[in-house]
Amino acid sequence: MGRSGIDEMDDWELAGPATGVTTIVLVGRTGNGKSATGNSILGRRAFKSRSRSSAVTLTSELQQVQMKDGRILNVVDTPGLFDPAVHPDFLGKEIVKCIDLAKHGVHGVLFVLSVRNRFTAEEAAALESLQMLFGEKIISYMVVIFTGGDELEENQETLEDYLHDSPLELQDLLRQCDNRKVLFNNKATSITVQATQVNELLKQIDIIIDENGGRPYSNELFREAQERVSRQEDINSGGYSKEEIHHLKKQLENAYAEQLKQLTEMVEEKLRITTEKLEQRLSSEQAAREQAEKRAQKEQEEAGVKIGMLLEKLQKAQEETENLKKQMGSSNKCVIL
Repeated sequence: MGRSGIDEMDDWELAGPATGVTTIVLVGRTGNGKSATGNSILGRRAFKSRSRSSAVTLTSELQQVQMKDGRILNVVDTPGLFDPAVHPDFLGKEIVKCIDLAKHGVHGVLFVLSVRNRFTAEEAAALESLQMLFGEKIISYMVVIFTGGDELEENQETLEDYLHDSPLELQDLLRQCDNRKVLFNNKATSITVQATQVNELLKQIDIIIDENGGRPYSNELFREAQERVSRQEDINSGGYSKEEIHHLKKQLENAYAEQLKQLTEMVEEKLRITTEKLEQRLSSEQAAREQAEKRAQKEQEEAGVKIGMLLEKLQKAQEETENLKKQMGSSNKCVIL
């Protein structure tokens, strides 16, 4: 790699002229429906997808489709890169692979959530990890995809109804994304519904592209992937001897291994920082909950004591009233006599 270090990863910049291909990358927690959404966009079952919480997608994969308007769409599906159980070494390799697949830059990052699941602390951490690894500007290329449109339809709810009481973290994410969001029903059989949701997504992607001068999002790692491919092509077409080709390819492999090593180290460091932040936040939230519970328990105990005292006073007043009635009754008998 040219430069190295944690902070330099935040130096994102716009890539060169558009290639005529639109590339989108699906990210999110395992089980939220990334692969199913990819299949809906492609209009065919290209990615493995099942209704389960364990991962079906084990490595990043690219599929391509030509849309009716003639545009070529690259769709990159990823495993649950930011799931809590993912090892940094695996994450580093998959990020490198994902960058290789999208080497000409990314036009849209689809952050996939499910209306069937609450927006969790783990998803907030995944978003933080994404920002830490690729820089804050990644948000400006993001569209939030909500899967489970069939369930909302069944409950006669709209997406806005669902988001009405959503967690503050999710509301903040949508604000950062300029409210770019699309509801997907990946079980839809109606061609109209299928086309409508894909068209809505492409409309959001076109807004992102237009706001960025028609060019995709790229950074140093993407440029290095492009250079690696270019060097590979030069080796294959440069008229080198077999021995020279072998030597040059070995050099290329070593450079790739070094890049992977540095990226893995960077991922480990950034994940460590993100994990520490998450643990601190969860610890703080837990402490706040415990404090609130103690306060509520104390108030309940105090209220119980007060109620007990009031009952005791009420009982005493009732006894005094009964005694007074008896005394008055005795007095009345004396008068009659």
